Amino acid sequence: MSQQEQMSPQEHNDSAGRLDSTISIDSAEQPHGSIKQPKAPSGPDELLDALGCTVSPELLVHALTHRSFANEHHGLPNNERLEFLGDAVLELVSTETLFKTHPDMNEGQLAKMRAKAVSEEALSAIARTKLKLGPYILLGVGESTSGGADKSSILCDTVEALIGAVFVEHGIEGGRKVVHRLVDDTLAEVATEGPALDWKTSLTVKAHHMDLGEPHYRMKVSGPEFQQTFTAEVMLGDSTEILAQATGSSKRKAQLAAAEVAWKLLDAKKHEQPSLS
Repeated sequence: MSQQEQMSPQEHNDSAGRLDSTISIDSAEQPHGSIKQPKAPSGPDELLDALGCTVSPELLVHALTHRSFANEHHGLPNNERLEFLGDAVLELVSTETLFKTHPDMNEGQLAKMRAKAVSEEALSAIARTKLKLGPYILLGVGESTSGGADKSSILCDTVEALIGAVFVEHGIEGGRKVVHRLVDDTLAEVATEGPALDWKTSLTVKAHHMDLGEPHYRMKVSGPEFQQTFTAEVMLGDSTEILAQATGSSKRKAQLAAAEVAWKLLDAKKHEQPSLS
C-alpha cells in the first residue's frame, strides 16, 4: 500500500488544509486501488450560513474539491465543471444587476464594471471576508503546504464552484439569491471607482490629454515556470524612459499595476502647475 493510502483520516484533513476537521476523509479502510470518497461535511454550518443557501453534503464536497486533491485520490471528481457553470451564473446575474441599476451607462462602461466585480481579486476577497473559505477547500499535499488555501486563484475558482453547486441544486433563482448576497456590495463599490475600473484605458486617456503620446509596455518574466513573476514597464510615445513599472502573477495584472502607478504619477504632475504671480 502506498504512503498516501496509509494516511489516517486526520492526516488527510491536514493535507486538505482543514483547520477544524470540518471535512474528513475515510481512506484507511478503503481497499487498495479504490477511489476514496470524502465523507460528507460534518460541520459546514458557518460556510452555508455565509453562503445563504443549503447544499447537499455530496455536492458541497464536490464543489470544494480542488484538482490537486482529486489527482492524489485516483480519479475523485474535482470542482472544475462546477466552476465553469458557476462562472456563467455569476456573469449572468451580475450583468442583469448592472443593467437594471445603471440605465444611463453604455455597454463599455457596464462591461468594465462587471469585469472588476467578478475578477479574481474581487472574488478572492469575498472568499476571505464573507465566506472565510480557505480552510474548507480540499487540497493536495503539495498545494496545501505551499499555501494554496489562501491563493487568490484557488479561492476565486472555489467561489464559482459553490455558485455552480447552488445552481445545480436550486436552479437559477437559488443561484441569483447567492450571487446577490455575495457580489452586490462589490457591484455597488465598483460604480464609484472611476479610473480604477480600467487603469490602462484611464492612462491612455490622461496621456493623450497631456499630449504625451500613447502608452506602451515592455515585459520581463522571471522565476520558475510554475510560479512566474511578470514585470511590466510603461513608457509614453516615442520615449524610452520608463515612467513606471510593477510586477504581477500574469502579464495583464502586471500591466494594470504599472498603468495604475503611471496614471497616479501623471495625475500628480498635472496638478503641480506653477502658480501665476
